[in-house]
Amino acid sequence: MNKYEKGMEILAEKFGGGKDNVISVATIALETSKDGKPHPAVRSIDAVYEDGVFYGVTYGQSNKMKQIAQNPVVSISATFESEAGQVWLTADGIGENLGWVLKEENAALREKLRAAFAFWYDFANNEKDENCCYVAIRLTSGLININHHETLIHMDFANKSATLQGKDL
Repeated sequence: MNKYEKGMEILAEKFGGGKDNVISVATIALETSKDGKPHPAVRSIDAVYEDGVFYGVTYGQSNKMKQIAQNPVVSISATFESEAGQVWLTADGIGENLGWVLKEENAALREKLRAAFAFWYDFANNEKDENCCYVAIRLTSGLININHHETLIHMDFANKSATLQGKDL
């Protein structure tokens, strides 16, 4: 197994399997700061991880979706903690509005997200509103940090490659 495959395996193990992960998503705000420069906007969302992509449910007219429409480049951060240790993921990606949750092409994703978010999905979302949509964050590059820099895996999702620093896996 090469380093990229090992990194993907770690991500699937820690964040995958239909698990509800809370991740931070940073976008670029539409309005500039007082000095006229762009500034980041960050928020936490619930997301399911699958094969290099985080999926969430949101509102199409939310600030985050307006910002993604203007500039789809985003950054994310996710943490997994257990008695065995910690795994942090910081990554860049491309955000995409997948459209209304009830669109036919979203049926399989809807099933996965409704299951993962079963505790709160119906409370927090009005599926009859066509602005209730799914967001995909397709990772392009990132860093998997295992146990406080014990091992660092620099992931290049676009080229399916990785480099490793620190303790070998």
